[in-house]
Amino acid sequence: MSITKAILGKIFQSAEKSPSQKEMSFLEHLDELRSKIIKALIGILVGTILCVFFADFIVQNVLLHPLRSVGVKVQVLSPYGIVMLYMEAVLICGIILSMPYTIYCLWTFVAPGLLPKERRYISRIVFFTSFCFFTGVVFGYYILLPGALAFFASFGTQNIDMNIALDQYVSFMLTLLLGAGLVFELPMISYFLSKMGILSPGFMRKYRRHAIVVIFIIAAVVTPTPDMVTQTLLALPMYLLYEVSIFISKYSQKKTASSPEDAA
Repeated sequence: MSITKAILGKIFQSAEKSPSQKEMSFLEHLDELRSKIIKALIGILVGTILCVFFADFIVQNVLLHPLRSVGVKVQVLSPYGIVMLYMEAVLICGIILSMPYTIYCLWTFVAPGLLPKERRYISRIVFFTSFCFFTGVVFGYYILLPGALAFFASFGTQNIDMNIALDQYVSFMLTLLLGAGLVFELPMISYFLSKMGILSPGFMRKYRRHAIVVIFIIAAVVTPTPDMVTQTLLALPMYLLYEVSIFISKYSQKKTASSPEDAA
């Protein structure tokens, strides 16, 4: 299957529809997209409200724990800094908590363009996509973030105290966790590109060296700091995910080839 045929097939492919159904216009698609975005924002709002009831626990035991583990203190540089800390903490946790519902809204928007057989797997797709994202967030929180903070704290001296501004720490943590979560979606991306015929195991093996260079470039872009330690900590699991994606791509193509409906 050629790349052009695969892309056009997935974009313009019409599922098996009843005579009463009709094609949606461009404006109707935009209206549907707006509806899904509003629902996703409502999900984030609900997740944020739920996190408000656990704000103290989130700030003391989640947000500030990586700093305490490496002996680094955070300082407030503005009168409203503490209030902003609590607001940003519950918002970050609300976004992460509502991510499965956000992914579900995205896939339900794409679902009308899929075949009836493919629509049955939306629940599994949402589960594995969310699982990959949360795995990346956990990796970023327990490995990437403490490793980066420990590396920065090692440069402190007796004459220079290592104190971090509150707003910069929250921005650094948010970028790192969300970036790690998105990077860990690589296996799912490889799976869908392989199902569409755009990606193949042979192609990924052939351009492995090029992929390593791209991986380090992505790690440099995702990490908010220019140090090589943080970038390497993110690049290593990305390379492992790339190798895993080769097997996923191989499995996906075998499954597609063995399916009588897809072959037809």
